[in-house]
Amino acid sequence: MPLAVYVLGLSVFALGTSEFMLSGLLPPLAEDMGVSIPRAGLLISAFAIGMVVGAPLLAVATLRLPRRTTLITLITVFGFGQVAGALAPNYTVLFASRVVSALACAGFWAVGAAVAVAMVPVGARARALAVMIGGLSIANVLGVPAGAFLGEHFGWRSAFWAVAVASGIALVGVVSLIPALPVPDERPRLRQEVRIYRDPQVWLSVSVVALAAGGVFCAFSYLAPLLTDVAGLDDGWVPTVLALFGIGALIGTAIGGRIADAHLFGVLLSGIAASTVLLGALALLGEYAVLTVALSFLLGVSSFYTAPALNARLFNVAGAAPTLAGATTTAAFNLGNTGGPWLGGAVIDAGFGFTSTAWAGAGLTATAIGATALSLRLHRRASRTSSASHVVTGADGTPDRADKPVRTDT
Repeated sequence: MPLAVYVLGLSVFALGTSEFMLSGLLPPLAEDMGVSIPRAGLLISAFAIGMVVGAPLLAVATLRLPRRTTLITLITVFGFGQVAGALAPNYTVLFASRVVSALACAGFWAVGAAVAVAMVPVGARARALAVMIGGLSIANVLGVPAGAFLGEHFGWRSAFWAVAVASGIALVGVVSLIPALPVPDERPRLRQEVRIYRDPQVWLSVSVVALAAGGVFCAFSYLAPLLTDVAGLDDGWVPTVLALFGIGALIGTAIGGRIADAHLFGVLLSGIAASTVLLGALALLGEYAVLTVALSFLLGVSSFYTAPALNARLFNVAGAAPTLAGATTTAAFNLGNTGGPWLGGAVIDAGFGFTSTAWAGAGLTATAIGATALSLRLHRRASRTSSASHVVTGADGTPDRADKPVRTDT
């Protein structure tokens, strides 16, 4: 695995910490800004919306720019966005700073993922993407709990300052270690690349990613109030539980990344099914502190176990569009990260309580299982058709057994 891939993973640590740290800061942030917890939760959706919009726009806008220069510019803008958030005098300014930061984060993800995939063989794509996702997992292990700790002891703004510093360190790493990558001699033909969206498998893959991510983050975004108001834990437990979720995420990413290339659909179906069961259990058993802590850890394992496979599947079906593949993947994940917190806030506002976020999340992941099953069915049908159409005949017109059926990885 090229060193540059690990540098990208380290950079993603700063990006991921900012994206998810609000899950541990919602109560003090809402109180300081004079808004409700569901409205404060919209800051998570604001970041995700910026990612959805920014990924394809910046992927296209930076086509002719050197990859290294693009990454440097984006991580710099992201860092300034954190500074703006730390200094925000009101909710509106904070909301705007989240959108700007998200745009830069989206561009970095799209360009970084494309660079990582381009530097490895096709059979190692899931592992390369797992390294980048590993940065996200470490953010959940260290960054998000540290943000919650800082928010509890020094105010929520201190968490934004800490991410700004982490962004500066990431900038040094990118400048020092990412090689100067050549710009393609020929401009990518976007009109041809857009044709991938005619493929039902692309839309099914986008749906699976959005539903799977949305289901988990529908509950995760409101984990802090669930722990304190429902399970009865002290505020000091929130960073610990978030760290356990992150440790689970790191374990899940490591396992999923090792086997997703060989058993992609098997990982998708088993991982999403496990998340569905765990979310249902969290909704039923949320009042029991010990069980809630254990379920939070296991949810981290199951959700990030599927992440490399979700990434690799979208890159596989969108492989004919190298410019838009990474952007489509980033946008798909953040459609879920937008819809999940919004749905969670909606059911809370409707008076169903914090445990209802887990029920709503389970509904999304259950739908993702159905979409995955349909995608697998179409994949098998296409594989059989492809195998039949490539039969090689000998001189006597009989099939040559050199043609081997395409394996469906379940």
